[in-house]
Amino acid sequence: MSKLRIGLAGLGRLGQRYAENLARAVPRAELVAVCSPVESERAWARDTLAIPTIHDTFEDMLADPGIDAVVLVTPTSLHASQIEQALDAGKHVFCEKPLSLELEDCRRAAAHAAKASKRAMVGFVRRFDESYRNAFMHIEAGGIGRPFLVYSQTTDLADPTGAFLKFAPTSGGIFLDCSVHDVDLARWLLGRPKAKKVYATGTVAMYPPLEAIKDVDNGIAIVEFEGGQMAMFYASRTQAHGHDTQTDVTGTGGKVSVGRNPRADRVEIADANGVRNSVLPSFYERFAPAFVTQARHFVDAILDDTPFDLTMDDAVEATRIAVALRESQQSGQPVLLA
Repeated sequence: MSKLRIGLAGLGRLGQRYAENLARAVPRAELVAVCSPVESERAWARDTLAIPTIHDTFEDMLADPGIDAVVLVTPTSLHASQIEQALDAGKHVFCEKPLSLELEDCRRAAAHAAKASKRAMVGFVRRFDESYRNAFMHIEAGGIGRPFLVYSQTTDLADPTGAFLKFAPTSGGIFLDCSVHDVDLARWLLGRPKAKKVYATGTVAMYPPLEAIKDVDNGIAIVEFEGGQMAMFYASRTQAHGHDTQTDVTGTGGKVSVGRNPRADRVEIADANGVRNSVLPSFYERFAPAFVTQARHFVDAILDDTPFDLTMDDAVEATRIAVALRESQQSGQPVLLA
């Protein structure tokens, strides 16, 4: 095949970004079909991207013989079962993180993928960010000695409307929704160690309705890995200045940091109020180029029969740790991982 023919499921806000990337920014991909149960989303695909085939249901799209691969940007509760359905239909699969909110569903989907004739990948976009990749290569080259500690945070701009509260009950909680990115980063940057113990806590600083679902809008966590490595995480939905993702990795011979100043661009303003810069409002603006790189990686790996940078086991382990963090935050006790 010279191009990978892709069908995309899910045309919400992030799904539309994926569709635009596949249609316009991934030369070896051809977005031939989309599906959504929402008429306004189908109309957007028809009017904005002129997608040739638009389906109402996922099952109808899977039956299309003109599709080689499926990209899933659907609700997380559907991910594991849709991966299995797509593989059974003879399609390769890319799925937006996380693999599932339930660990057993993750394990089942990974086992299913291991036996399938087609391939599946779960995306953790920060691995495809140029700065994070440069940091990884520096660590791999021995630039900080033996890495033993990661600090990583995902903090979002406060939304005074509280619109995210509608999504919160099905998000899995702040550690599965936000910190799962940091969990995956930590494992990647530390050499994929296995977690053995976690502790998490949090507070509701701005959004009281979260208390009813045992969630928080600010959470902190510690993960102990086998071999003496550690990670600390901070997640927030209440930042005043903008989206702020940053990571430090400390080793026996130095430290490498990514994103310490969450600036929108290279402009600095100096006036009577001091020196400052603007900050990006959301995660997508921060990682927009990485989403394109990730899509190209998936397409190239399928067409060239090369390995994915992420495995299904990576996705399972990230969920295993994030679920344990949620359990610890809700119980107030450390959680031991077998």
